[in-house]
Amino acid sequence: MKATGLAIAAIVLAGCGREPAPRPKGAAGKTIPVTAATATLENWPEGYEATGTVRARTAATLASRVMGYVQQVSVQVGERVREGQVLVTLDARDLDANLWRADAGYAEARSAMPEADNAIAAAKANLDLAQLTFRRIDELASKRSVSPQERDEASARLKAAEANYQMAEARRTQLESKIAQAEQEQNAARISRGYAAIAAPFAGVVTNKTVEPGNLAAPGVPLLTVEREGTYRLEAEVDESKVQTIRPGLPARVTFDALNRSFEARVSEIVPSVDAASRAYIVKIDLPAVPELRSGMFGKAVFSLGKRSVLVVPASAIQERGQLQSVFVIANGEVRTRLIATGRREANAVEVTSGLTAGEIVVTAPPATLAEGDCVEVRQ
Repeated sequence: MKATGLAIAAIVLAGCGREPAPRPKGAAGKTIPVTAATATLENWPEGYEATGTVRARTAATLASRVMGYVQQVSVQVGERVREGQVLVTLDARDLDANLWRADAGYAEARSAMPEADNAIAAAKANLDLAQLTFRRIDELASKRSVSPQERDEASARLKAAEANYQMAEARRTQLESKIAQAEQEQNAARISRGYAAIAAPFAGVVTNKTVEPGNLAAPGVPLLTVEREGTYRLEAEVDESKVQTIRPGLPARVTFDALNRSFEARVSEIVPSVDAASRAYIVKIDLPAVPELRSGMFGKAVFSLGKRSVLVVPASAIQERGQLQSVFVIANGEVRTRLIATGRREANAVEVTSGLTAGEIVVTAPPATLAEGDCVEVRQ
């Protein structure tokens, strides 16, 4: 950005070599050595800045699925927990009683199975005997060795044996259904008993706790909040006039003043609804895994929207007096004060929005004694 020292010096000395009106040179009437740079046009990235709040990408609000009094709370806010670690324990005496009843019902149903099997075996034996007897009598009846009455009686005994056998099988089928039902009730009671221990769904950190031992836990009432560590995002508010230029995957530079750090990130999601009060969309930006990040932190995101040409001078050339900003411009070997307006700052360079034109030479790090009209000599 600095012009060649010899070229700038030649311009300055050429100006000083003319025949200006007699005036003192500097405080002692001498030429003052200075350093200088040329105001140049540069292509700077164009960005849009939005502010937002850090939120966890994965967070779970834990609540009880059954009503019961809290017996124990095993964690405090800020503690790290493991996946599956029991965090809250409820009084489970009622649930234990339900499980015991379900176990007893299942055991009772199972105990009736041998009796049903024996009844089927007995009915089958009677059926086999009735069938054999009927065949014999039927054969004798065809030879007119027995009366029709005796054949009819044998046939009736066979039908009764068949009915008894079918009834015994039906009772066993009913018993199997009863056992299956008792087993399901047993499983349901066991699952309900498990609800008395509220565990962490994943490894993370406890960020909120609204329960203490002795409280009555009710279904759906929040007890704890657990967030997965290392998976945060910045939810930034973007004005509706700018959201059309932002898309998922767009790079963004995120800055956290509390951490005094900046990160490169990308847009992951744009919420497709606008807030009626702020007229802003929520743009979610995935953040890298940084141990110091916490939910609720304030952050700023700058979205890259291309480049634009800006007039740039070194930051050391700008003098500030209250709200006024100015530079010393070298013209014909003398310095002139020029009021300017500035914009963005990047490293050691400042954007000048008005007051200068490209190619003008400004004094960098001007001496404290430098004043309007002093004759200067540019040095490396």
